[in-house]
Amino acid sequence: MRFMHLSDLHIGKRVNEYSMLEDQKYILAQILEIAVREKAEGVLLAGDIYDKPVPPAEAVQVFDSFLTKLADLKLPVFIISGNHDSAERLAFGAQLMSGRRVYFSPVYDGNVRKIELGDEYGELCVWLLPFIKPAFVRHAFDQEAASYQDALKIAVEHMDIDTEKRNILVAHQFVTGADRCESEEVSVGGLDNVDASVFDGFDYAALGHIHSPQHIGRETVRYCGTPLKYSFSEAGQEKSVTLVDMKEKGAVEISKIPLAPLHDMRKIRGAYMEVTARSFYENTDTEDYVQIILTDEEDIPDGLQKLRIIYPNLMQLEYDNKRTRENRLIEGGGETERKSELELFQEFYEMQNNQPMSKEQEAFADSLIRTLKEVQR
Repeated sequence: MRFMHLSDLHIGKRVNEYSMLEDQKYILAQILEIAVREKAEGVLLAGDIYDKPVPPAEAVQVFDSFLTKLADLKLPVFIISGNHDSAERLAFGAQLMSGRRVYFSPVYDGNVRKIELGDEYGELCVWLLPFIKPAFVRHAFDQEAASYQDALKIAVEHMDIDTEKRNILVAHQFVTGADRCESEEVSVGGLDNVDASVFDGFDYAALGHIHSPQHIGRETVRYCGTPLKYSFSEAGQEKSVTLVDMKEKGAVEISKIPLAPLHDMRKIRGAYMEVTARSFYENTDTEDYVQIILTDEEDIPDGLQKLRIIYPNLMQLEYDNKRTRENRLIEGGGETERKSELELFQEFYEMQNNQPMSKEQEAFADSLIRTLKEVQR
């Protein structure tokens, strides 16, 4: 049985204040074409369907259209909630949609939904484990779970897996050793880490949460990555759809199909006169989302506006010269370990947005960090 593994659609996301909705519609249409062409027999959607717990109406419409088209293809779809999703909202109408073989993970209460399928190799079970925290497991089992590792281990132990059968887990967690990039939600100090060994009982772990396609340990514990680039740290990646062929017990074949975005995301580097020369850009797609790093020693007056005449989707303008290198050296002189979570977040925000946080934003971030610390205890 052939499955298409997707995750982290982040429908409704904005990158550097640019809406990605049209890009997401374009890539989802391409994914539907791949599903037909590659004769997929099921779709695994490993969380972060939306970018926010309360997504805008346009984002909901985009996902509704995508799901309807998958259902029209008679493909079973297996969906879990990620850390960006509201588990309650995402699971609305789940019983009704099961009639069209669209299966959602329910809000975690200690029970993990299992859907049983069959093919020429026998029975195959798909387990839908939504994003969970230690507090969720403590509430469900009245059992101590001090870490994410403890929580996942306890959750899996209560799933009553028949390892004689083929089992697929759809999950949304950060596995230790995974390569992260800037567009992901970072937990300070790696508090959300889980070890890949918790997935040993599954023939394939379809993971979401990490935006770069990769496997952890064995080939069958795998992140498919995002279908689109959501930060310039991903500029050099090739985004893809992961195809998983589940054959007889112990035989899993994995392949990737490249995706071509509506607008690529790439970095441009050089002096102002260089990057504005026709010979430099005439054979490139100037509609791409770009970050331009100018090497001029002096700032270009109104540089952003001038460059957008040639590169209309210029998202970021930075300088790499003697002044900025000295600033980075000074800023990087302190020890990260001595900084508070709020200080680290302030630095991250300024790096992403090229401006410091406002007093209101600082107060909100501080309150949020305190709340998260309480939840994790």
